[in-house]
Amino acid sequence: MSVMDKIKGMLKGHPDQANKGVDKAGDFVDDKTQSKYSGQVDGAQDRLKDQFGSNPDQDRPPQS
Repeated sequence: MSVMDKIKGMLKGHPDQANKGVDKAGDFVDDKTQSKYSGQVDGAQDRLKDQFGSNPDQDRPPQS
């Protein structure tokens, strides 16, 4: 069992907490990098939320 499978199992049924954690981690990275990589961080947050099955922004158009 991979680490990602373990994380998914722990977060299953808790999408709100998963979203908060992903957002908080992204905000931390943005703060430490002075938002230099905010586009990449936003993309990574969306992919993580997709992995955990809790992305409310799936219908959002891509940002340029």
